[in-house]
Amino acid sequence: MRRPTFDLDVLRTFVTGVEYNSFAKAADRLGRSTSAVSAQLKKLEEQVGTPVLAKSGRGLVLTPMGETLLSHARRLLELNDGIFQTLHENQTAETIRLGLQEDFGEHFLSDILRGFVRTYPRVNLEVRIARNTELLALVESAELDLALTWDTGHMSPYATRLGETQMHWIGAPDTPVPSGLDDSPLPLIMFDAPCVMRSAATLALDAAHIPWRIALTSPSVGGIWAAVTAGLGLTLRTRIGLPRHLTVVPGLPPVPSLGYVLHNGGDDPTPATQLLAALIKTGLQEQIFRFTMTK
Repeated sequence: MRRPTFDLDVLRTFVTGVEYNSFAKAADRLGRSTSAVSAQLKKLEEQVGTPVLAKSGRGLVLTPMGETLLSHARRLLELNDGIFQTLHENQTAETIRLGLQEDFGEHFLSDILRGFVRTYPRVNLEVRIARNTELLALVESAELDLALTWDTGHMSPYATRLGETQMHWIGAPDTPVPSGLDDSPLPLIMFDAPCVMRSAATLALDAAHIPWRIALTSPSVGGIWAAVTAGLGLTLRTRIGLPRHLTVVPGLPPVPSLGYVLHNGGDDPTPATQLLAALIKTGLQEQIFRFTMTK
């Protein structure tokens, strides 16, 4: 036997009329005629098989069956409205496309995201970890809404230089420091060229007349840290994302600071994008301050 199915429009009329204590007011509220509302109530009672309303003086009151139906009808309407609200929110949810250098990705990003989702839990984030050249190309092609890059002198139309941090020679704790008593080239662990840190390292060593060789190249920061940990050579990076088991190696030529830039994809960022940009700026300031205090 086929089960009957309630008409949600009819249930909504019934619930609204009871809540307004007037089906005339319900008709006006729902944009229907009083005759249409009467027809809906008649249809409802036919489906239920018993009256849901009874006359009381000049008004109407719920019958025991009507009271039971009212409770279930409210739950059905709440579920129906909740489904449509969820679907609507999913359709209109904002997506922010964020690009980051790998240095910022592991520890720095998690702190930023925790703060962001507390305010915008329904905003979707697409995070792209890549090198400077790729990130800048994605900004130019409008494929990113925000990108945090190292300052290589290439500024996009809506870029802000947030600050700078010192570059350091990084090695394992037992890495021997060159004494200058032999001509053995200093082994370096670096990205493929072009790389701003690779250029800074070779320029500083050449200026100090220290021979060097590229012992290993890696497409990822994780690969660089692994090779340095294995004692294959030194690298030049900032302390952002520096693993705790590696250390700054003294006694090598001084190197400059390196700036970092936040690129915005347009001149009219959404409030969510503005908050994410502010969290990135604050997070970097706090991290650089910690580096200063622990020197």
